[in-house]
Amino acid sequence: MKQELFRIGIIGTGWIAEKVAYTLNELDGCTPYAVGSRTIEKAEAFARQWNISKSYGSYEELINDPDVDLVYVGTPHSHHFDVTRKAILAGKPCLVEKAFMANLKEATEIIRLAHERQVFVAEAIWTRYQPVVKIIRDLIAGGRIGVPRLVTATLGYSMGNKPRIMRPDLCGGALLDLGVYALNFVRMFFPADIVNMEGQCVKSDTGMDLTNAISLVLADGLLANLQSSAACVGDNIGVIAGTDGNLIIDNINNPQRVTVNTHDREFIEDILVPRQITGYEYQFLACRNAIAEGLTEPREMPHKETLYVMQLMDELRKKWGVHYLMDDF
Repeated sequence: MKQELFRIGIIGTGWIAEKVAYTLNELDGCTPYAVGSRTIEKAEAFARQWNISKSYGSYEELINDPDVDLVYVGTPHSHHFDVTRKAILAGKPCLVEKAFMANLKEATEIIRLAHERQVFVAEAIWTRYQPVVKIIRDLIAGGRIGVPRLVTATLGYSMGNKPRIMRPDLCGGALLDLGVYALNFVRMFFPADIVNMEGQCVKSDTGMDLTNAISLVLADGLLANLQSSAACVGDNIGVIAGTDGNLIIDNINNPQRVTVNTHDREFIEDILVPRQITGYEYQFLACRNAIAEGLTEPREMPHKETLYVMQLMDELRKKWGVHYLMDDF
């Protein structure tokens, strides 16, 4: 990083890029410095709306801007690989929106290249970076609910016929968009190997998984039941159940409250998360800190975890017969 102010170049101009731009405008020490789109008109309109200094009509121009400290890739999953590869080859650190890549093959190649070139790259699975992760880990480690035995988590949004959900060429379906949060909800608290995984899904007419259910058995004896859907409104609640009580997380997509209950399900306390801008800010702060330390990955979401989750999603899609154009299975 060449200067104190951390300058982010945003690739893409969709709703998630808008949320990122808003967050960065409110975040001390970081700024949405540049935006790149496939057309200069879109880039300029986005830049005007979000007070961004530079606008580029191609992704390559943004990547080649020497003043960009971090490239944020906010395109659909299907377009992550090419733009991230170009950025790494140009020596640019990258934060890539979840799901990291379309499949494990792409993820493995990008991380191999990042290690080879010693360039920072991270997955923008924002829940991994939030302070609530430590809060929940401390509750579990402190024995507040005894020994964890069961995790349940649901994430569902009624998303209609959005192209990025319905189209195979855009890596559609609920799994990469929503199920990835449920899988990470388990992994960030319980890192034991998964020894058995089963799943079912209901597909769209285009062959994409619209609603799915996943069952995991971990080596330490914990069972997880997970559901995600792009076709209905879920409660989005996560529950970590132990021998002496449970933790209820109000929203696995952006937790605001953790409720602690006793052995008899009696309420003990509600723990509120620290006040946030949007919750996205923590991933940018983590990237800034890691890059300043000369790291090639963030501690909050190490590459081995990104690869493990990508492997799980590949295995599930193979079982379900959900295929993308870039798959070799």
